[in-house]
Amino acid sequence: MSELKTLSVRKRDGLGKGANRKLRAKTLVPGVLYNAEGLNVPIEMDTLPVEKMFEAVGRTTVFNIELDDNGTKSTHPVLFWQIQYHPVKNRFSHIDFRGVDLDKPVKIRVPLEFTGTSKGVKAGGKLEVYREALDLSAKPLQMPSKITIDLTDLEIGKTISVNDLPLGEGVCAIADRNFAIVAVVSPKGEE
Repeated sequence: MSELKTLSVRKRDGLGKGANRKLRAKTLVPGVLYNAEGLNVPIEMDTLPVEKMFEAVGRTTVFNIELDDNGTKSTHPVLFWQIQYHPVKNRFSHIDFRGVDLDKPVKIRVPLEFTGTSKGVKAGGKLEVYREALDLSAKPLQMPSKITIDLTDLEIGKTISVNDLPLGEGVCAIADRNFAIVAVVSPKGEE
C-alpha cells in the first residue's frame, strides 16, 4: 500500500450543522470515513490537500487516508464516495470516503473517453454517444481511472458495444445486456 497517495485527516468531535459551519469558516472540510469494516468516523481535513487529492485521483482511484485520532494514527485505503459542494462557491462542503478491502472487488462508475475521428463521420455520418460512463467491477487496485475508446475505424452503420471494450484483466462490466456505447449513423434522409 505504500505506492498509494496519502491524505492526512483528523477525527472531529463536533457534529451537526453548527459544528460543520465553524469548520468551514476555518477553511476545513467536514466529512465521514466509512471504513471497510462498516464503522463510520467523523473527520475533518484541510481544504487545499483534499482538493489536490481529488484532482489527482478522481472517483475511481484508491488512495490512503491517514487518520489522526487524538495522536493515534491509522491508515485506511479509500475512494471518494459522496461529495457535496457549496451552492455558490466552487468548493467542497462535505465529503464521504468509502473504505475498501484491496482483495475484494468494488463497483464503480468509470468515465468513457472517446478519441480520434471516425471514418464514418468523415464520410458524412453522425456520431451518436449513448453512454458517457460505465459501471465496472474489479479489485480496487485494478480499476481503471477511465476507459479510452478509439473511434478511428468506426464506419457508418457500425457500433461499439460493451463487449467490444478493452477492460483489462480482472475488470468486468456490470450490464444486463450488451448495450451500445457509441455508433455512427447515416445522415437523415439517407438509407
